Parts: sequence; structure tokens; C-alpha cells
Amino acid sequence: MELLRIENLTKTIKKKKILDSISLTVNSGEIVGFLGPNGAGKTTTIKLVLGLFHITEGNISVCGHDITKDFENAMKNVGGIVENPDLYKRLTGRENLEYFASMHDGISSENIDGIVELVKMSGRIKDKVKTYSLGMCQRIGIAQALLHNPRLLVLDEPTNGLDPIGIKELRDMLKFLSKEADIGVFISSHLLSEMELMCDRIYIIDNGVIIGEKDIHQEEESVDDITYQYTFVTDNNTKLTAYFNALQYSSAVENGGVTVVLSRNEVPNIIASLVQEDIKIFAVNQKHRTLEQDFLSMTSGTKTQIR
Repeated sequence: MELLRIENLTKTIKKKKILDSISLTVNSGEIVGFLGPNGAGKTTTIKLVLGLFHITEGNISVCGHDITKDFENAMKNVGGIVENPDLYKRLTGRENLEYFASMHDGISSENIDGIVELVKMSGRIKDKVKTYSLGMCQRIGIAQALLHNPRLLVLDEPTNGLDPIGIKELRDMLKFLSKEADIGVFISSHLLSEMELMCDRIYIIDNGVIIGEKDIHQEEESVDDITYQYTFVTDNNTKLTAYFNALQYSSAVENGGVTVVLSRNEVPNIIASLVQEDIKIFAVNQKHRTLEQDFLSMTSGTKTQIR
């Protein structure tokens, strides 16, 4: 089910175009990353989705409700945190949630208990927030955003300031929410490696324009002429290097083998030739393009379509 649809969204502030006709979608049960350098327009987009800014041009709908024409019903389906969660540090985690729950109708004590368990804070929920780590504060912030049972969770740079353990805990929790509770998550970040581990799909934004989309779990294209970096692990690096030099391939000895750039359809014939040359092949490793490579390629001015 489609939870969030952004169509041709433009935002101008003081005659400066912050966003330029961007479009994206988020479906239930998936984590969609919004990746870009500082100042690219990530936070502005999230504030527009949460109704904190007025739209200059374009449309945003949440669960089919246009946020301009049907704001109340749209916001019933979305919960979010912009930057760091605002919590009362002198209150306990439970008291914070009870206070925020009082702003909504129909949130029972049992509902709060269930959400606390969902974000795995049951053991510390009666402690004061001032004793919490940053990761615990993020968990309570997410619990707060989930109080009214939204379908869509929107998070702006939630991993900022977290240590590696806190980042992993947050990642695991968001994956659980998306897969087990069927919640759609829209999350912005500039941490490339973490986004690759966490997200199902990623949109890349630069200078207010979406310049690429990547499906993290999509199988590599089965196009034979796409080139990749291959590392051949054999019993004779010297003989193998000479073999590639004779074919006028540029190769290098590294990582315990010989690395060379080849197209997919060249690899089987080369393996067969190496066997005939009496070179023992222990492994052939293909290096896949990383999200970092795609990101740097896209944001450095090379506007080629990412794979």
C-alpha cells in the first residue's frame, strides 16, 4: 500500500528555490532512505511532509489524503521526529509518553505499554529521561511518534550522535517496525553505509533535485557488457599478470590476487583460457558497486543513472 506520495514538490524561501520539482513514494512495510549532502533539501522535504512548512508548488499525500486539502486526516497517519526528539528531562520516559498521549484521543495505558515494549524500553521506562543515553532518547522519541498508531514514520537524521551500538539498535528497531508492524519509514541521513544496511530503497537528492533512485535489494542487471572489478585468486600471480598484459588488460596485484576490470561475458572465456594455461584458479570475486560509489558519482556532477 502506498503511504506517501510526493509529486513535483517545489519549495521557495526568500526567492531561493530549496526544492525543485521532486517526486517520490513510500509504501507500507518498507524503509525508504533520503540521502544527500548537507544543504541538499532533506530536512525541508521532511518539514513539508509533516506540515511544518507551506508548499510552494506540487502535492503531498499521506494514505491518499492531500495534506493541503485534508490536513487533519493526513496527519493522523504520520508520526515524525525532526532532528532530536523534544523530551522533558526531569520526567520519566513513561511520564513523557503519558503527557504526549494526553494530546490525542483514545490512547490508553495499555497502548502506551505496547509501544514501550515495541521500542524495547520496558526496563528503563520509569527512569528519568536525564539518565538516558542518546539512543534511549531516540527510542522514546520514536515511541512518542507512534502513540497515535500512524502508518508512516518520518525521521530526520535519527542516527546523529549515536555510537555504533546505538545505530545498530536503531536500525534493528526500524527494520522490526517496517516488517512486523507493516509501518512505512521515510528516513533522511548522510551516513551512506548505514543507509545501505537499513533501507529497501534510497532516493539521492542534491541541490534540491532528486538525481537518482536505488533499490538496495534489486538483483544486479543481467547485462553482459556491464563492467565490474574482478579479483582472480590463483597459484601464480606473475603468470596471471603476464596473461592479462598479453591481452592488453590493465591489472594489478592486490588483496592476495590479481584485480582486473572486465565485462561479465568475458569472464567464462578467461577462466577457460587460464585452465588451459595450467593456472590453478581458487576464486574469482566480483566487486559490486557500493552505495558510496553511486552517491559520489551522482553528487559530483556525473548525472548518470545509478544501478
